[in-house]
Amino acid sequence: MSAVSAEAPPAQMKPRQILQAMSGLMAGMFVAILAGTVVSNALPRIIADLGASQSSYTWVVTAELLAMTATVPLWGKLSDLFNQKLLLQLSLGLFVVGSLVAGFSHGVGLLIVSRVIQGIGAGGLTALAQVVMAAIIPPRDLGRYGGIFGAVFAVGTVAGPLVGGVLVDTDWLGWRWCFFIGVPFALAAIAILQRTLRLPTVRREVKIDWLGAFLIVAGVCALLIWTSLAGNQFDWASWQTAALTVTGAVLLLAAVFVESRAAEPVIPLTVFRNRTVTLATLASFFVGLAMFAGSVFLAQYFQVALGKSPTVAGLMSLPMIGGLLVSSTVAGQIISRTGRWKAFLIAGGVIMVAGLALLSMLDSETGFGVLSLYMVVLGVGVGMLMQNLVLAAQNDVPAHELGAATSTLSFFRSLGGTVGTSVLGAVLANRVADEMAKGLAGLPAGATGDAAGGASGGGHGAVPNVSTLPEPIKGVVEHAYGVATGDLFLMALPFAVIGLIAVLFIKEKPLKTTTALERMAEEEAAPPAGLAH
Repeated sequence: MSAVSAEAPPAQMKPRQILQAMSGLMAGMFVAILAGTVVSNALPRIIADLGASQSSYTWVVTAELLAMTATVPLWGKLSDLFNQKLLLQLSLGLFVVGSLVAGFSHGVGLLIVSRVIQGIGAGGLTALAQVVMAAIIPPRDLGRYGGIFGAVFAVGTVAGPLVGGVLVDTDWLGWRWCFFIGVPFALAAIAILQRTLRLPTVRREVKIDWLGAFLIVAGVCALLIWTSLAGNQFDWASWQTAALTVTGAVLLLAAVFVESRAAEPVIPLTVFRNRTVTLATLASFFVGLAMFAGSVFLAQYFQVALGKSPTVAGLMSLPMIGGLLVSSTVAGQIISRTGRWKAFLIAGGVIMVAGLALLSMLDSETGFGVLSLYMVVLGVGVGMLMQNLVLAAQNDVPAHELGAATSTLSFFRSLGGTVGTSVLGAVLANRVADEMAKGLAGLPAGATGDAAGGASGGGHGAVPNVSTLPEPIKGVVEHAYGVATGDLFLMALPFAVIGLIAVLFIKEKPLKTTTALERMAEEEAAPPAGLAH
């Protein structure tokens, strides 16, 4: 058991003070999300300028996602042991270093290393922002501010490709500014947090489970590398698949063994004894899948099936971001006033399922008005679910496990997005190839070369430039991507239904009216038998 000494927690912050601190948190969170999405439209130009290969293209994306997803649980545990404000500023500092190295890179190797550094910093921001919010805001009031968090998440996810497209299309800026653009936000966030965030200095005698942390990170990385590269660098049924999946499974089983015996586990297995946390974690996985699939594959659909430029494609995503922004904000306000939250989770799950069902009807002829309605529906559903799942879990765990529980949800949401993007991308590539084979059957044999090149990028980034294709092939490519994208959302539908079922079994409990800092003080004052550790 750790010895803990800390100064008494401060009184609850006033709304104005909370908003000031939130501005720093949200600036940092925006930076973290932007880092993962802003390069999507710029990658073809980046890889061409650096003279890199298609495999390097994949790793520039995968490296950041791997580092972010794998380190989220470690950051969450560190937040239970060390000063959360200092950890936030450290993660922002790592992001600044990674961004500057990426922007000045003149080789793809250094660029990939910089993306790992960015990802580690982004993992800290993803885990810590919500932990700090819970520390200074009671669960009863968290919905009001959580809506802002959900809105920032949506803006960063959907606006990233738009910003990247604009920067690449602007001659006097270029792709390097896709990395530089986040630096001022990160530096501003560090300064704002230093001025506005007031957390007690906590000194603990701790023993970090470094072996458990290594096993978790290594096991997750093995599985994420598999889902990222399978179907692109090697077949799903191959020796590489067997090696990576067996390695990942063995490492994670070893992690479970080590964590069950550690004094200070990175992910306390006891947290999964809590039904709310377990069910919210399952639902978060599928929310991440829907959110990332909606942003990644719709952006590709706009550019290929509809023939839009990267900038226009980013603008066309605004209906989804609008739906998410409105629903997360309105739902948060109502939850804070009424204290009731489960109805919004159920409604969000139903609406998310409906949104995916509507988007499954897409093809290359779908009008933008109808498409906008479909995107709004999906955005509304994800907005109601995403942040309120975190709220439900944070409300139902002891304060000393708040960081671990929050980071677990963030980890599985990121994992859902990463796995969903990789697996659905591979499915998209195969579906596009099938549709194009049918469409090209009646065309001259010499036309198939360009078309095959367009199909090869399927979900892995190499989006064909339809404006350069001959008219007969252009029509085939647009039709193939339109039909395949619709089928993709249909395949995601059963997973969304599983997420909805998980939500249905979450038990609604009254929202607490004390902050995590106040709850921590109460737990420390309780008899030892009342402590989890």
